[in-house]
Amino acid sequence: MLTSAGCNALDYLLDDPAEVHCVDLNPRQNALLQLKMALFKSGSHAALFDFFGTGASPHARILLNDVIAPHLTDHYARRYWRRNLHYFGGRGLRPSFYWHGSSGAVAWLIRNWLQSQPEARRLTKRLFASENLEEQVERYEQLEPRFLNNFVQWLVSQHFVQSMLGVPKSQQHLAAQRFPDGMAGYVRYCLRHVFTEIPITDNYFWRLYFFGNYTPDCCPNYLRPEYFDLIAERVGRIQTYTTSLSGLLKEHPGQYSHFILLDHQDWLAAYQRKALEEEWYLILSNAAPGAKVLLRSAAFELDFLPDFVRSHVQFDREASEREHRRDRVGTYASTWLGVVK
Repeated sequence: MLTSAGCNALDYLLDDPAEVHCVDLNPRQNALLQLKMALFKSGSHAALFDFFGTGASPHARILLNDVIAPHLTDHYARRYWRRNLHYFGGRGLRPSFYWHGSSGAVAWLIRNWLQSQPEARRLTKRLFASENLEEQVERYEQLEPRFLNNFVQWLVSQHFVQSMLGVPKSQQHLAAQRFPDGMAGYVRYCLRHVFTEIPITDNYFWRLYFFGNYTPDCCPNYLRPEYFDLIAERVGRIQTYTTSLSGLLKEHPGQYSHFILLDHQDWLAAYQRKALEEEWYLILSNAAPGAKVLLRSAAFELDFLPDFVRSHVQFDREASEREHRRDRVGTYASTWLGVVK
C-alpha cells in the first residue's frame, strides 16, 4: 500500500493481516508513520492522542528524548523529528501539527479566513453539530455562499495552491474538464457531496480540515483507546520502504493479497506511461489468486489504464460506485474496487 500519512496502515491492523508493506517516494510520509508506530510501542495512548488527536503535546521534546526515541529505530525518522518536533509545540500562529506542511498551510489559511467572519464561524460550528442529515443540509446551504465565495473559488483554482494540496496538473485537468467553471466547479461538486449526502457526525476528515484536531468521539480508529493495545501488539507487522511501488515489488517479490494504490496512477498515466505499465506488470505477477485492488482517481472512468490491466483485473462498477458514495473525503471523482482474475 501507499504509506500516505500511515493512518490507514494502522487501521488495517485491526483486520489482523500477516504483514502490511507501506511504500512511499516521500521519506517524510514514512517518518510520520514511524513516529506513530513508536508512540504505540512506547505504551501510552494519552501521548499518542496528544500528538495526533489534539495535534500538540506540551511535553513533546521530553517524550521524544526519554520515551519515544528508543522505539524510533529508523535513522531518517529520528533525525527528521528531532529537527521538526516544534510542529507539535502548540504555540505560535499555527498551534496544531495539522496546520503545518503544505496542505496544512492551505487548510490553516482558509480556516482563519472563515474564522474572521463571525457568521461563517457560527455556521461552521452549527454544521458540525448537526444531529441529522436534514439539519446538516440546511446549515450547509447557509454556509456555502460564505465558504465558497469568490476569493476561495479563486484560491482553490490556482495551480500553486493545488500543488500544495498534492494535486498534480494532470489531476487538476481531469477534475476541471467536466465543469464549466473548472476547478471551482469541481470543488463545489465535491463539497456538496460531502456535506449534503453523508452524515457529518463521524466525518473526522473534514473535522480535521476545519478545526485542526480530532475529538475522542470523532477520530480514526487507530486513535481510539479501545484499539490501542491490539494495534500496539500488531504494529511490528508494518514495514516501510522509501521507494516506488515497482521498486518494492522488484526488491521484495511475493504473493500479496491486497494493493492499496490511492491516486498516484493519475500522475503516472499523465507523465510516465511506461512506468505505469511496468507497475501493473509487477502487480499482476506478484498478486495472490483473487488479490484485491483499491484505487481512486480524479477521472470518472478507468480508460487511462493499460488495456492488459482491464483484461486481468475485474473492476466491480456497482460496488465501486457504492463505496464512492460513502467516501467521507469526497475530493476524487471515482473510487475503484477490483479483483485480480
